[in-house]
Amino acid sequence: MHISPTGQNLSGQTLATLVLDFDSTFTQVEALDVLAGQLFAADPARQTDLNAIRELTDLAMSGEIGFGEALLRRVQLLKPTREDIAALAEHLKSQVSASIIRNQKALKDYAGKIRIISGGFHEFIEPVVAEYGIAPEHVLANRLVFDANGIAVGVDTENPLSRDGGKIEALRGWDLTGPVVMVGDGWTDYEVFAGGAVDRFYAFTENVTRQKVVDATRANEATQVVTSFDEVLHLEGYEGRYSFPRSRMKMLLLENVHPVAIQHFREEGYDVTTVKGALGEDDLIKAIQGVHVLGLRSKTNVTQKVLDAADKLMAIGAFCIGTNQIDLKASTEKGIAVFNAPYSNTRSVVEMVMGLTVILTRNIYDKSVKMHVGKWDKSATGAHEVRNKTLGIIGYGAIGSQLSVLAEAFGMRVIYYDLAEKLTLGNARRYRSLDALLAEADVLSLHVDGRAENKNFFGKAQFAKLKDGAIFINLSRGHVVDIAALSEAVKSGKVYGAAIDVFPEEPRTNDDPFVSELMGLENVILTPHIGGSTEEAQEAIGEFASERLLNFISRGDTTFSVNMPNVQLSEVEGRHRFLHIHQNVPGVIATINNIIAKYNLNILAQHLKTNERLGYVIVDVDRGYSREALEELKAVNGTLKFRSLV
Repeated sequence: MHISPTGQNLSGQTLATLVLDFDSTFTQVEALDVLAGQLFAADPARQTDLNAIRELTDLAMSGEIGFGEALLRRVQLLKPTREDIAALAEHLKSQVSASIIRNQKALKDYAGKIRIISGGFHEFIEPVVAEYGIAPEHVLANRLVFDANGIAVGVDTENPLSRDGGKIEALRGWDLTGPVVMVGDGWTDYEVFAGGAVDRFYAFTENVTRQKVVDATRANEATQVVTSFDEVLHLEGYEGRYSFPRSRMKMLLLENVHPVAIQHFREEGYDVTTVKGALGEDDLIKAIQGVHVLGLRSKTNVTQKVLDAADKLMAIGAFCIGTNQIDLKASTEKGIAVFNAPYSNTRSVVEMVMGLTVILTRNIYDKSVKMHVGKWDKSATGAHEVRNKTLGIIGYGAIGSQLSVLAEAFGMRVIYYDLAEKLTLGNARRYRSLDALLAEADVLSLHVDGRAENKNFFGKAQFAKLKDGAIFINLSRGHVVDIAALSEAVKSGKVYGAAIDVFPEEPRTNDDPFVSELMGLENVILTPHIGGSTEEAQEAIGEFASERLLNFISRGDTTFSVNMPNVQLSEVEGRHRFLHIHQNVPGVIATINNIIAKYNLNILAQHLKTNERLGYVIVDVDRGYSREALEELKAVNGTLKFRSLV
């Protein structure tokens, strides 16, 4: 437990008692509405009663009718048995708010400082909150009155919570010392603050937003609107699972990032904004303000100017293979971690290359074009099998190597060229001379990376050395091929057919025009950068890239980062973690350890990894720490980014 006997945190701040509403705050739902749905589901004739109960709930929570009146009328309509109430309690255990679940340990650690007050009923509230360390004596709620048959027919009218304004009277009966804070979504919760029974009020909007409550909250300096319990713990100086509330961490996802990634981020409690297309530099500079995580695909360029304007940015996720659209040098200098998805669309690209190989070798594309204008050209001239043909692969990485396996299954002979030594798969053969490979390849497929020095890697000189009548395929990066040289090679017959999926200049959105010298050429297939654009690949990319980003944000894991020292870390369990990214200069680790010793913190684990520009220190300590310790760690010479996780 991190609370001191004096009710203070480690910085000496006196912790307020947090009093939470139950319905739509501790849980995601209104309990009596759920009960009504369970009781009336099998009886369509009672749909009118169900609607009436829901209307009474909304009217009471918005302050349109008296709470006591609404409560009694709902119970009289429901008439639940004790068994019904027990079943409701079990169901509500699965409906606890996401941010409450995330902070279950904090609720238990601060037992006694976190309490419940509700116009609902002890009978179903106590079993739910007990799993979060909240004792029955720390719950104020109504009690049902049952008849001899065990059917609820009313409420205990002696309980102040059964009456309008009863929360104020009931809360004062606790005789709490020190500051008291009310957290709730309804008008009766705000009334507790307005009536002077608490010092501060948080309008809780994670599950439902009641505009009257939000408007009143925003009009008062002692009240705030919050979207999660993480924010409450953070603002009140508690040490919950997260040192900074996830709901206040902003993620900006561009270019139709797959919905599975959006879902993962929102399930973890992050504030996610999505943009359908790419953003230009000026628009991105405006959008990046206050953003902690940026997600994009291949058309948005993250320049030095953009990074200079990014005041909060911690990580960038490229939901694609390449990262040449991101200024990696500037990102590294600012301590911003960059991740990509280097393998997730490999199969999709490989299958497309093989499909294009068959289509071009058989001259299927031109015959299809003729069919669309009514010309029947049933001829075998110029159509060949791919079996026994030689496939030349330039770049034997994840895609190139898998392509070699699939091509061999088609009966092709495979040769490849790569500057680095690679594990050769199947019967593929490595050529150490690019010219030798070009002279033998019937089909040539490029799979080189997008680094700047690869611009026009394949130009006029290389086409001249290519085997006459070869097929040329590029699904790697647009700028690696001299398009003018390719156009001339096709027109001259040097290249029999070509398939190009990537271009030096590509439209930013589907509404922008496309222009290329290759348009209209025979046996040339042009596709709009769709090599990895299958539903399977995009979902896999969404899964992989979002997992990398979540692991970095939640525990500091940099596995698969393209610019950070790679460190694989476990979850933060039963400890506190400091994450310190700094310039790779002498003395940083010694200074960090001196500060930790100064504040008498015991190190449970420590990692230091460096690359030529950065140092990354991860320190796990055994107990909580003061804000003064954090400020000193942030001030260490060379610090680029510093975070603490609980």
